[in-house]
Amino acid sequence: QVQLVESGGELVQPGASLTLSCAVSGDTFTLLAVGWFRQAPGKEREPVAGISQSAHNTFYAPSVAGRFTISRDNAKSMVYLQMNNLKSDDTAVYYCAAGPTISRNRAVYPTWGQGTQVTVSS
Repeated sequence: QVQLVESGGELVQPGASLTLSCAVSGDTFTLLAVGWFRQAPGKEREPVAGISQSAHNTFYAPSVAGRFTISRDNAKSMVYLQMNNLKSDDTAVYYCAAGPTISRNRAVYPTWGQGTQVTVSS
């Protein structure tokens, strides 16, 4: 059974950098695409970035393109989200999710972590 655990969220100032980690348990990691989603208070959960099984394909939300980078380490069953030049609008709970294919559609991902809070504030 696949389980995901996010870590790395914290309170940071605008302009700071932060790296989120997603640890994926189970022996099927290389078969899984992984997406990062976020949900701010009162808003819908939205896609942030995604990475395919081989890491050859990625996507980014327009609001984070050029600032965020998604990567994966198949040997460690880990997925990372490097976030640079953070803005107050990036404040949200960040979730990683695993599924059979890379997609911006959260319905494609059957397995989700519990989330990690990122707060960007001065």
